[in-house]
Amino acid sequence: MTVAFTFPGQGSQAVGMGKDLADNFAEARAVFEEVDEALGEKLSDIIFNGPDDRLTLTANAQPALMAVSIAVMRVLQARGLDLKSKVAYVAGHSLGEYSALCAAGTFSLADTARLLRIRGNAMQAAVPVGVGAMAAIIGLEHADVVAVCTEASAIGACQIANDNGGGQIVISGEKAPVEKAAELATAKGAKRAILLPVSAPFHSSLMAPAAEAMRAALAEVAKSDPVVPVVANVRAAPVKDAGEIADLLVAQVTGQVRWRETVEWFAANNVTTLYEIGAGKVLTGLARRIDKSVNGIAVNTAADIDTTLAGLLG
Repeated sequence: MTVAFTFPGQGSQAVGMGKDLADNFAEARAVFEEVDEALGEKLSDIIFNGPDDRLTLTANAQPALMAVSIAVMRVLQARGLDLKSKVAYVAGHSLGEYSALCAAGTFSLADTARLLRIRGNAMQAAVPVGVGAMAAIIGLEHADVVAVCTEASAIGACQIANDNGGGQIVISGEKAPVEKAAELATAKGAKRAILLPVSAPFHSSLMAPAAEAMRAALAEVAKSDPVVPVVANVRAAPVKDAGEIADLLVAQVTGQVRWRETVEWFAANNVTTLYEIGAGKVLTGLARRIDKSVNGIAVNTAADIDTTLAGLLG
């Protein structure tokens, strides 16, 4: 059995996530305390108790989801999991790539929390509210979505943000061209084209100011080569060099999250099981739709810990 660990992105957050872990494991509590200290505020209180509208703010959701993922990791590691010997690769969806890199030792936990706070604030500030939009295109081939984005780009920025697989592609850019692309997609036979309730046009060229903010932040932070390769969002292929990883994280802010290709790469390289480390089960569901030969397992509660360890350690 060849294993990869995947780490969820924005949208997987829910008030109360990780509380079960914090209540049951000192290692998990320590993670939330360290993140609180790094950010200079009680983010853990928002994670465990809400309110939901504060948790879903991009600047909170990003470090919050990372904290839950690393809490799971620390509990597993304290009970005998050695990442390097048991896991072949890590990958994360958008902000989840930072969780993956923290788990693999590229960044410290405190630095990862601070990077994600910077990233969340920079992404939010890059575009005035109402200027950008995102839409989910359901049931249309990748090439057809590329075509409608290209046509809509005649009136402004519009591109694929996330190729999530299973017939779900998210587009991003300026409001009018994204709405135009959604109409064109419906005309081309998409099952649905839904404008998303998001606060900014993530993973589009409009995020260029946020990319520059991350370039500056990543240049300042200590980084090490990951103990296992990370399959990078913008490349859908493994990377091991810390400097190259930093460049790809900058590119990721304006670039496409190639999640379908990432899972396909895993399947083509004999990865049989993807453990989703952290909140929710979004990536587990996507893996099932992308390639049924890959087994997805979500790990986010105290009850999941023993089952996961039994599967990994035997």
